[in-house]
Amino acid sequence: MTEAPPKKPRTAAPATATQCYHCGEGCDRSLGQDDHYFCCEGCRFVYGLLQENGLCNYYELEKMPGIKVRGQFAAGRFAYLDNEDVQQKLLRFSDGKQQQVQLVLPTMHCASCIWLLENLHAIKPGVLQSKVAFSRKEVFIAFDPAQVTLRQIVELLAFVGYEPEIRLTDGETKRARKVDRRAWYKIGVAGFCFSNIMMLAFPDYFAGGRLGQETLKHIFAYASLLLALPVFFYSASEFFVSAWKGLRQRWLNIDAPIALSVLITFSRSVYEVLSGTGAGYFDSMSGIVFFMLIGRWFQAKTYDSFSFDRDYKAYFPLGVTRLSERGAEEPTTISQLRRGDRIAVRHNELVPADAVLQQGEGYIDYSFVSGENTPVHKRNGELVYAGARQTGGRIELEVVKAVSQSYITQLWNNNQAASRKNEEQSFIHPWSRYFTLGLFSVAAATGLYWAFIDSSKVLPAVSAALIVACPCSLLLSATFTFGNMLRHFGQRRLYLKNASVIESLARINTVVLDKTGTLTHTDEAEIDFSADPLTEAERNAVYSLVKESAHPLSRLLQKHLLRAGAQSLPLEAFTEQGGKGLEAVVDGRRLRAGSYAFIHGTADPAAAAGSAVWLSVDGAVRGCFDIRARYRAGVGPMIEGLRARGYALHLLSGDNDGERDHLRLLLGGDVTLRFHQTPQSKLEYIKELQAKGARVLMVGDGLNDAGALLQADAGIAVTENTSQFTPACDAILDASGVSLLDRFLAYARRGKHVVTASFILSICYNVVGLSFATRAVLSPMVAAILMPASSISIVTLVTVVTGLVARRIFRKNRGQIK
Repeated sequence: MTEAPPKKPRTAAPATATQCYHCGEGCDRSLGQDDHYFCCEGCRFVYGLLQENGLCNYYELEKMPGIKVRGQFAAGRFAYLDNEDVQQKLLRFSDGKQQQVQLVLPTMHCASCIWLLENLHAIKPGVLQSKVAFSRKEVFIAFDPAQVTLRQIVELLAFVGYEPEIRLTDGETKRARKVDRRAWYKIGVAGFCFSNIMMLAFPDYFAGGRLGQETLKHIFAYASLLLALPVFFYSASEFFVSAWKGLRQRWLNIDAPIALSVLITFSRSVYEVLSGTGAGYFDSMSGIVFFMLIGRWFQAKTYDSFSFDRDYKAYFPLGVTRLSERGAEEPTTISQLRRGDRIAVRHNELVPADAVLQQGEGYIDYSFVSGENTPVHKRNGELVYAGARQTGGRIELEVVKAVSQSYITQLWNNNQAASRKNEEQSFIHPWSRYFTLGLFSVAAATGLYWAFIDSSKVLPAVSAALIVACPCSLLLSATFTFGNMLRHFGQRRLYLKNASVIESLARINTVVLDKTGTLTHTDEAEIDFSADPLTEAERNAVYSLVKESAHPLSRLLQKHLLRAGAQSLPLEAFTEQGGKGLEAVVDGRRLRAGSYAFIHGTADPAAAAGSAVWLSVDGAVRGCFDIRARYRAGVGPMIEGLRARGYALHLLSGDNDGERDHLRLLLGGDVTLRFHQTPQSKLEYIKELQAKGARVLMVGDGLNDAGALLQADAGIAVTENTSQFTPACDAILDASGVSLLDRFLAYARRGKHVVTASFILSICYNVVGLSFATRAVLSPMVAAILMPASSISIVTLVTVVTGLVARRIFRKNRGQIK
């Protein structure tokens, strides 16, 4: 049996406080085992489980690697996994002797997680194999259904801190995310053929087209022709398909001149080889295709790692507990819920559909639906909206609307906003259209001119014009600029849906911010006690009282007192009144903590302006804990940066207006502040701004922001973990990067300038090249050499420039960013 190695805390802690040996959270010394201390019984139990099975090497790979165990879940929480229909939708393979499942584990975070998850067979008999895909935060598990069930597997994972994310979308038939191997094959074929054709063309280039060995010249020419065939018919096929579709719709897209250039170059080269008049320009043709394919792949690759188009189904769990007419619990899938069904919702579970409370006391957390972080007390007969979380005990509700028809999902499915976003074209399209028309006009005029002057120069002049003025450098400049910018954004944890989002960000002139979870931390707060400081005995007593509650304010207060060195004391007669307060006898003194009305017995309108926890000791009011949101580091300078660049700022919050004065100081006196905002009112406010001509960026974090994120010209979803749930959006921003928002917008604007400058440079090059080609003094061979050279130079230039701009914007002081 492996003993757990002794470890030191990560940071120095007071003598009376320590860190949980399993998860690293702050804790007192009331729960100990083997000279180690734990924050809760759950963490201590998991430690004991690992120790009994000889798996304490888990603690050697990383310091305090565990996930805080939230306590034992209610019996039957995962009962829906016993349903055969659910199992068929989740299992990847089943033959009676072995079953296989692949689960998403959002809390997986380090090497210790991998080690533990790949040793599940040592904890649970019947687990045959478990394999982790860390980059996707997934685990593959093969197990013997005769010894262990799918439900038991999920319960084990949930208990040790790795609860799988099983959502409504998991039960649908969906296309697995696959790597587009065809793109790789096309790039590989084009690259292989291009490099070999270049090798075969070097002797002819160096000899100036007068290679002495005629036999070798013909061999090299025909070998190049054979190598060019797969490039023309396979790798370049998408350009011809795209150009043909555009022509059928009477639209000259930028693929049309590319396809024509490839066709002309290939045809001219085939003619020269078969007629024996030259070696052709297969290297240029294959180079065009190769570089274009690389550019398009580079631009699109970011989209594979994140899900930006999530709908309401990605939020709700797959299973739910339905009650029969006799009150018996029946696990079922959420998609089978109908109006009139009676359901049971337990502690910390989501309400899956709009429903009326029928039995029990609702203690509803709407923070992810409305933005209000104070739980709402609900009584029998009151409506509870889908997406809310029950933080109290078990309740029973009657469904009034199915999940697909609930209030929040109707808000989310804003098809009008989605179609409006798709209608706006990139600023690149007019350039490409005019360039295509201009190029065809010049080529036609050149052909007509030489048809009357010297017909022998028609084909060389037209071919040289189409080759030298190929729009590859024009298109590659945008492709590689935006592709490289996507990489720089991603390095700073802003993950854009695609390159067009960069253009949307560059056009923004109005920024709308959510408060809770966006500008502020979700699990930290600033706390002051508005009376004489607590004595050590009082601090220990209050800590012992609030640690027994799961209320969000109690959790914040518990962390605050623990950092002050509080220790746990035994308590008696503990009671909690949902939405009101706590009461217990600690060390012979009766303590009560809760709302103003709970302590004083009368309502106080002023107390509703902010979050506060009042305290009384033996019937005497001791004071009040004022709890304010803690703003993320760097938010102040970020706001100053946005204001300095001329962005109009607005704040929409579902929370109360308790911090109005502080936000005025932070955002400025001219900023519009709106509180108590519902999801619908946020969406309508965005529409009002757009009706006045504003280009709106919405930055939010919750389900309540989903409609506004979709309606805005660009929507950024802020999340503490980019692999976990985020609403439908155009970009996903790690919460640590909120302070860089002004710099992200500055970089987007600079990117558009880089593309514009590279376009102008490309057009200047094309004008110079055409001036020689149309006079028939530029041979197609020289044009074929200049074309890839210009493309490579443009790609190199924009790559270097975007890197330099990123380094300047993200490293210099804000005052130097313009």
